[in-house]
Amino acid sequence: MKVEHNISRLKHLLKMYKLSVSEFLSKISEGLKRPISEKDVFSERIEIGHLKRIDKLFEKGIHYYLDPKAPENSKEASVFFRKENFGTDLNFRAKKIVSQFEELKISISAIAKLAELDTKRKIPKFSIKDNPEKVANEFRKILYPSFTTKRRDFLKALISKFAESNILVFEFVETHNRKEKANIDGFFLKPNVIVLKRHQSFRREIFTLAHELGHFLLNKEEIELLDYNVIADKHLSSIERWCNDFAYYFLVGEYGEMLKNIEPAKASNDYHFDLIKTVSENTHLSQIALFTRLLFKNQISQSNYNKVRNDFEEQFKKFQEEKEREKELQKEKGNKIRGSVAQPISSPLFISTIQAAFYEGIINEYDVCKKLNIKPEKLDKFIQ
Repeated sequence: MKVEHNISRLKHLLKMYKLSVSEFLSKISEGLKRPISEKDVFSERIEIGHLKRIDKLFEKGIHYYLDPKAPENSKEASVFFRKENFGTDLNFRAKKIVSQFEELKISISAIAKLAELDTKRKIPKFSIKDNPEKVANEFRKILYPSFTTKRRDFLKALISKFAESNILVFEFVETHNRKEKANIDGFFLKPNVIVLKRHQSFRREIFTLAHELGHFLLNKEEIELLDYNVIADKHLSSIERWCNDFAYYFLVGEYGEMLKNIEPAKASNDYHFDLIKTVSENTHLSQIALFTRLLFKNQISQSNYNKVRNDFEEQFKKFQEEKEREKELQKEKGNKIRGSVAQPISSPLFISTIQAAFYEGIINEYDVCKKLNIKPEKLDKFIQ
């Protein structure tokens, strides 16, 4: 069965994702004995089966391709039209994630406007000429929550604090069995949206959030995979350098002055391991990130830094091997290893916006469940 479809919408997606026609046809033909041809796709009428394969790739919903309305190619429609290059060579999955959150951002903005909610940026913009340490100390007073040693709880508290200043934070979770995983840690979308990828290490997420807050303050959009081994690298761009410095000072707080005044780390003072461990536990900055900072500030030699780093890598390797042995042991005992899919942390700002829209009659119960990704039986926890 064939149907008429809007070819301009398909071409819009190829342009947005920077996919060539040959790459696109290869992706939608995967597993087929007879590959789908250009004529099959770019004719006025298309097989429903082909359309389903296309939607499996883009996940827009079949209705998207049938809509006769011309798509938006404006800079407001997508960051991929606003910016040519990013800090990371994004894979297809990463681009899909970014596009999904861009659409969500636009949807929330429209809902908030109809509900007459004030979602405008409350915080002034800065530039890389501003001192990142000074800016970080200023915003610790506004955006830094009460400290808790439980890292997930601290991340939730940070997200809630950001919500108070109209900074909307989303988290996305990828299942372990997904073939292609997004090669990004986080990104900032104008005017006030930050998105984080869930990691096993909440330390990593916390640093990513602080780093993306830096991008928000500079009002510089970026989509990136952060290399935590080079957070103090002198060869980073001026913007990345500023955001890393800001993130460090925002998280390290009062311990920053303490670290500035220590003597160079070396074997005779046990590389300040006890101090670094204490600072790490009280800031959620990883120990290797703190040692990398010392390297950048010439407070540890390259050779000593390499020794410390190799030691951490060896410890991590042993930890991973122990986890694998435990899994194998459980399998031998016949115990099934089950793991539920982690739920993303929701920003109070997002929840309150959806609630207000429902109470104003702008969206219905189905929309609330869809937006908040909840089952109908849990609806009464969010709306009264």
